[in-house]
Amino acid sequence: MKKIVLPLKQHVGGPCQPVIRIGDSVQRGQLIAVPHGLGANIHASYSGTITEVTDTCIVMDADSRQDFTLYVPIPASETKLEMIAAAGVVGAGGAGFPTAVKLKTEIPTGVFIANAAECEPLLCHNIKQVEEHADQLVRGIKYCMEITKAPKAYIAIKPKHKKAVIALIKAVLHEPDIDIYRLPDMYPAGDERVIVREVMGIELEPGQLPGTVGACIDNVETIKHVAEAIEDRKPAIDKDLTVSGRVQRKESVFVNVPIGTTAGELIERAGGYIKPHGEIVVGGPQTGRAGTEDSLVAKNCGAFLVAMPFPQEKRDVGILICECGGSEERLTHVAEYMGARVVAREMCKRMVEVNGRYRCGLPGVCPGQAEKVIALKRAGAQVLVVGTCSE
Repeated sequence: MKKIVLPLKQHVGGPCQPVIRIGDSVQRGQLIAVPHGLGANIHASYSGTITEVTDTCIVMDADSRQDFTLYVPIPASETKLEMIAAAGVVGAGGAGFPTAVKLKTEIPTGVFIANAAECEPLLCHNIKQVEEHADQLVRGIKYCMEITKAPKAYIAIKPKHKKAVIALIKAVLHEPDIDIYRLPDMYPAGDERVIVREVMGIELEPGQLPGTVGACIDNVETIKHVAEAIEDRKPAIDKDLTVSGRVQRKESVFVNVPIGTTAGELIERAGGYIKPHGEIVVGGPQTGRAGTEDSLVAKNCGAFLVAMPFPQEKRDVGILICECGGSEERLTHVAEYMGARVVAREMCKRMVEVNGRYRCGLPGVCPGQAEKVIALKRAGAQVLVVGTCSE
């Protein structure tokens, strides 16, 4: 019997509240949890029997036979925004912000931007979606424009993805209100502030939201889920992912993976490990976190990456923290996995504190870190673990 764990928090906001009980038999697509405050509906991604309900997850024994082409449709609605909310669509690029809440803000003089940057190295599932389903993306963009009342839309993509760009050119040929914007090939081109800066020529202040300047930005997979909710009444129960790194089939793309599937299962489907291998990273190499084979596919999970074994380092380490890249927690873990002792910490000099959180003053434009490196050396660091975005 396959056990499926469905987290109650797969979004910005608090955990959802279950609406089912132990012993209930549920069908794929059935509503099983609802938000209490900011959040998004959660639906069963497998058919099966509920065996456990906690404050953090719902556990079920999946039926021995599954038909992943079928699902319980969301209720019909007169408004597209209500259908997106009912489907539980959230930002699939990692942020997990409830999409219906974002689209609720009207921007009649602004722009809607589809984020096709595929920002982090190794990830490639968004580009595959654009290459193979550009027409669906355009339909989703038009729904988002209708809801937000945006008169203009852009698809932001890096020109190096030539096949995807060609597919988009064909898809928008007769769409005068949708243009393609070619992003610079840099990290973090997918950051919302970078996209606003590049597409609109507006420099957002740290912590300032795109909506304040008339922009609404959604990742291309999020827009796919918007289209599915409206056209097919499909709840957000599946996720596209990349599995890469020390696996036999590098950059394997898995489409419509049921939420609750484990990293170990997808690594096996990617041909298994290349040995030796190190940790499993959940998410991209820059902003991901350490995981295990039991780590779960969630609405905001974009990748499972298998790393090289960490080199061993016994000298004292200094870490250089970047809001666009490695966090203090992540860099500290890396140093510890290497067997090193962290003796000093510094932040990139572009980092500024906004409402208790540090943010980058100018994402993607590294200022150079010589003075920070000198400070780390003076504090006793013999080697550095660096998480800055570029230089």
